[in-house]
Amino acid sequence: MFDVGAAELLVIVVVAILVIGPKDMPAAMRTAGRWIGKLRRISSHFRSGIDEMVRQAEIEDMEEKWSQRNKEIMARYPTGGEPEGGAPENILPAGEGMEPLPPRSAPAVGDTTAEAAVNKVDRPASPRAEPARSTDEPSLPFDEDGKDR
Repeated sequence: MFDVGAAELLVIVVVAILVIGPKDMPAAMRTAGRWIGKLRRISSHFRSGIDEMVRQAEIEDMEEKWSQRNKEIMARYPTGGEPEGGAPENILPAGEGMEPLPPRSAPAVGDTTAEAAVNKVDRPASPRAEPARSTDEPSLPFDEDGKDR
């Protein structure tokens, strides 16, 4: 864009002070700031409009490609069924020993293996249970109720 260095800016300020005068300089700076703000808003609005037009053009292009691809697919598979030439009957080779898994069944009521598995699980101590006292820790001068001894 415009390349205004420090020397050029200093010349512009000195000329502005000489021409406008120090008395009217604040009003001139406000006016210049308003113009610059308007230019920025207009350029931002213009840029967003151009970006929107480009995005709409890209969307229309993609919709056209999708429509053409959809027409190709519909021409190839008019009934929506099998593709031309048919689908393979068995995807896996025969004799590989792959059989479906048996259906899941709920364990019987008196199933001892399930009961044994449940009994093996270590259950955490209840939160109300007293913590185990260690002999390494000194005892506090309070009894269990929290009163002094």
